[in-house]
Amino acid sequence: MSPLGRISLIILSFTILSYGFMGAINAQTPPTTSIPPLSVKTDLPLYADGNTITVSGFIKNLNIDYPVDLTLIIRDPTGNLVSISQITPKADGSYETTFIASGTFKVGGEYSVQASYSGQKATSTFNFVGGPGYTPPPVVEPPPVVEPEPVPICGPGTHLEKGRCVPDEKEKGGGCLIATAAFGSELAPQVQMLREIRDNTVLSTLSGTAFMTGFNEFYYSFSPTIADWERENPIFQDAVRITITPLLMSLSILNHVDIDSEEEMLGYGISLIILNLGMYFVAPAIVIVKLTKRFKNQ
Repeated sequence: MSPLGRISLIILSFTILSYGFMGAINAQTPPTTSIPPLSVKTDLPLYADGNTITVSGFIKNLNIDYPVDLTLIIRDPTGNLVSISQITPKADGSYETTFIASGTFKVGGEYSVQASYSGQKATSTFNFVGGPGYTPPPVVEPPPVVEPEPVPICGPGTHLEKGRCVPDEKEKGGGCLIATAAFGSELAPQVQMLREIRDNTVLSTLSGTAFMTGFNEFYYSFSPTIADWERENPIFQDAVRITITPLLMSLSILNHVDIDSEEEMLGYGISLIILNLGMYFVAPAIVIVKLTKRFKNQ
């Protein structure tokens, strides 16, 4: 074989070997998968009464310079609010929390889990059923009395406790998200005052309980977003704090009055609504009209 032929054979052999070596390396390299900006999942697809539900997920673009809490909302198959909580994610973007499938978990079927973080949302689902061999307790008829006291009928999201309806989310950490974000902590005196008014005054009557049930459904539809904006923007947080201060001062009146009947609850409630409408809408409108007339006369 000529020298030129030997050189060509050597080059061809090296080319074949390098191609096989690179192919083996590429075969061992795992394919890259796209990671969503926000994820949420449960550890199991199905739970029974009393089980522990573990909810976890990952935040791809975690705001390290200005940390923001993640809001987690669970709703039952009918759309009613079951639980709401705020979670501080870890430094690597992961988060995890647990719930007990009891109390507010009353309806069987598919439950939805919604995670919200800085305008991003992710959803997941799981199913809830009664425990194996579960038998409802027998209904015990109360003994006949001459003048039986009426038993309160609690609406969705509430249960009867010591003769009055209280919200189910009370034990789940539900609270005023906007006020908590505005004043920086759930232990702030303003937030504690709101909680005491809700538990000790408003929920002591049927009309107050009915109002809170409807109000919670409306309030938690937008409050997580407002709370996120407050944590991301200190100027907006200060503006919200100043704006809600007159409302808190008017609500503090309920801590100094004795409400013993539905009529008194309705009277004080309607009066406070009219008072706040006057402070936030009527009075500014009057000032604007007078200033407009003054500028026109000049």
